[in-house]
Amino acid sequence: MADMSRHKDFDSLVSLREQVNQVPTSPGCYLWKDGSNKVIYVGKAKNLRNRMRQYVTLQDDRAKIPLMMQVVRSFDYIVVENEHEALVLERNLIAQYRPYFNVDFKDDKSYPFIAITETDAFPAIKYTREKHKKGTRYFGPYTDSYAARQTIDTLRKVVPICAAGCVEWKKCRRELEKHPDEASVANMIFAEKGRPCFDYHVGRGPGVCVGAISTAEYVKHVRQVESFLRGNRSEIVSEVQSQMQEAAAELDFERAARLKGRLDALSALDDRQQVMFPVSVNLDLIGFYREETISAACVFVVREGRTIRSVEFILDKGLDVSEDELVSGFVKRYYDETADIPSEVDVPVELSDAALISEWLSRKRGHSCNLHLPQRGEKHRLLEMASKNARHALMRHMIRTGYSDDRTNQALLQLESALALDAPPLRIECFDISTLHGSFTVASMVVFTNGRPDKSQYRRFKIHAELDEANDFVSMSEVLGRRYSPERMADTRFGSRPDLLVVDGGKPQLTAALNQLAELGLDIPVCGLAKSDEEVFVPWDETPIVLPSGSASLYLIKQVRDESHRFAITFHRELRDKAMTVSILDEIPGVGPKRKRDIMRYFGSFKRLKAASADEIAHVKGISKALAQSIFDELKAWQKEPSDVADSASTLNASDAGMDENTRR
Repeated sequence: MADMSRHKDFDSLVSLREQVNQVPTSPGCYLWKDGSNKVIYVGKAKNLRNRMRQYVTLQDDRAKIPLMMQVVRSFDYIVVENEHEALVLERNLIAQYRPYFNVDFKDDKSYPFIAITETDAFPAIKYTREKHKKGTRYFGPYTDSYAARQTIDTLRKVVPICAAGCVEWKKCRRELEKHPDEASVANMIFAEKGRPCFDYHVGRGPGVCVGAISTAEYVKHVRQVESFLRGNRSEIVSEVQSQMQEAAAELDFERAARLKGRLDALSALDDRQQVMFPVSVNLDLIGFYREETISAACVFVVREGRTIRSVEFILDKGLDVSEDELVSGFVKRYYDETADIPSEVDVPVELSDAALISEWLSRKRGHSCNLHLPQRGEKHRLLEMASKNARHALMRHMIRTGYSDDRTNQALLQLESALALDAPPLRIECFDISTLHGSFTVASMVVFTNGRPDKSQYRRFKIHAELDEANDFVSMSEVLGRRYSPERMADTRFGSRPDLLVVDGGKPQLTAALNQLAELGLDIPVCGLAKSDEEVFVPWDETPIVLPSGSASLYLIKQVRDESHRFAITFHRELRDKAMTVSILDEIPGVGPKRKRDIMRYFGSFKRLKAASADEIAHVKGISKALAQSIFDELKAWQKEPSDVADSASTLNASDAGMDENTRR
């Protein structure tokens, strides 16, 4: 049955290759579809045929592509004039189809925005979560709804503007929709038959409802509000200060006092905004934190050198896609929904389509907007801070939703199915070998209970076999023989019998484990995990099992393997470092710990001791001339024998920088 399924997948891929050969070489967007004709991925390309060929020939090196192409059965494409149009179309198609394999927000909730109804004769401000409507300008998004409402409240204290929820404003709006030609004289009409709203009485409404303001004057208020929401605080502050001085000069102290109150409201808002830069800059810094199939993004919105807000998002892709794809997908999704685009966007990775995205943002903003990767300085520090905030946001989401528990349960059930186990592997033991050309060979055993590390059950072993070179087969056989010997199996300190035994490596390590278990008469499910292609080797099949990229089972078994390697290499380095500190003085009769300490204090370093004469050594308190001569002779002999301990230590010192490369597991 499995072979038949593979043949069908192969035939489907061949058919897709033939169809792709007929695709034009123009710029455009492509839509991959599954067997039910559902769009599962949308992409853009400068050359459609060449880009789509990379998918059907599996030349795209992203981990998700082989998995995705297994379910692809058809495709569509749309030709456009240039790359910029392709990028805009890509965003629209992703918003329309919400494909599974594209980066998107994890939850379907809508984020709060502050909106201005620009197409109205008297535009109003509102807090909203609505899908973006044509003719309304949106500022945000905000993840803190209280902050968004507070911003509106403060802003209306400074610049009187109608609220979209005001009953009297709605009446005026309906009246002007019926008679649009009367907009120019609307203030006179409403002055005759309008009713004042409550906001007008308390100074937050401009008085549209009673004709207290003309459309031309009201437009100035709207422009001030929009400028403020874009982060241009200085413009509105200067305007209010100018009005206050003018009122004071005219001895209109009541009006001047009201304007002073507005300035105080702006100052109070500034007190909640941390000054980040000594100069006025407008930029967004976007930090990310990724787990296996989920991630978070945090946007620091900096305007005029001040962080006016931070926004956090949970994304539905993580380590299962490249960082380039994750960041690029988020940037396009985020700025597709907001009109608040700065002159610079700082991201943590160099994007392959950075120039195209910059062009798109610049056109949308109406001025230049650059994507930038900060390498040092204040921007780099703030980008790291944004990443830390993204990490905290993701941790909160995972705790709130029980994400980790769900993933662990999925992983155990998937391993049960993939490895044909009788039950979920609640106790997993994994072994790893670490050595340096056969020296200081050690093994580690890590235990995962219910999908989580159980460090009280970890064990480490020194390999007793005499090895001239690294031999994982012999080392693995020895450690398994010791761990699963009848004495150890009966020892409660070693815990219960494992449900799954994992060895780090491919067929050789798996064979060693199977042979050793057979000698002991034990039937324990066992598999091997090769690091190169993350393939799982099982006893009953010559072809390794490939767990789906991004799956909970693959993440868990990799976590088990990596933890065993970490534990083994830590023990290996402990032994190696201890051997390196062994001094030749320990080998000389008559030199104990106290005399060794006195000698080293007198000379200050081993290098100066090696250069000393026998008479100089005899000057050390407690060292006789005879003992000094013995020390001198031993040091000279030691320096002539490259195979001695000191030469080994010297070699280790020289190769220490490349330890990770030279250490074999």
